[in-house]
Amino acid sequence: MIYVCPLNKVDETISLVGARRIVSLLAHGTDMQRPSVIAEGNHLLINMHDIAEAQDGMTLPGHEHVERIIAFGKGWDRGQPLVVNCYAGISRSTATAYLLAAALSPSRDEVELAQALRKLSPTATPNPRIIAIADELLGREGRMTAAIAAIGRGAEAFEGVPFGLRIDG
Repeated sequence: MIYVCPLNKVDETISLVGARRIVSLLAHGTDMQRPSVIAEGNHLLINMHDIAEAQDGMTLPGHEHVERIIAFGKGWDRGQPLVVNCYAGISRSTATAYLLAAALSPSRDEVELAQALRKLSPTATPNPRIIAIADELLGREGRMTAAIAAIGRGAEAFEGVPFGLRIDG
């Protein structure tokens, strides 16, 4: 199970679900202390901004970021849950949960997965750049991008509510 949460709910979510592995997607300089129950090698911290097009002074999500996420996910034994967080738990983290579920369950239908994401999180607005790169790297031929576009932008919110996404549906 992949759990998604905002930064301010990381410790609470990890404690609640018993996760021992975490992916954090945060802008450079955002304060993030690795939870004490997470071993250093089990925390992937990626510094990127929540943008879809290049902007001065900001880090655009890139292929190297998504490749690192996929590799980290494939190294997860699934014995305990994985937590994914970004600042608000709405965009970078929901895109990452979606791409990890697609990567770890390659036969899972992209539309079904996107609809499950929407049902679990009415605020989910997966970062379109992260989705497009994952779509390309996973050989999904545009289906991931189209499925996320079809669920549309999530409800406006300051931060998302933590939720769990099953990998195999």
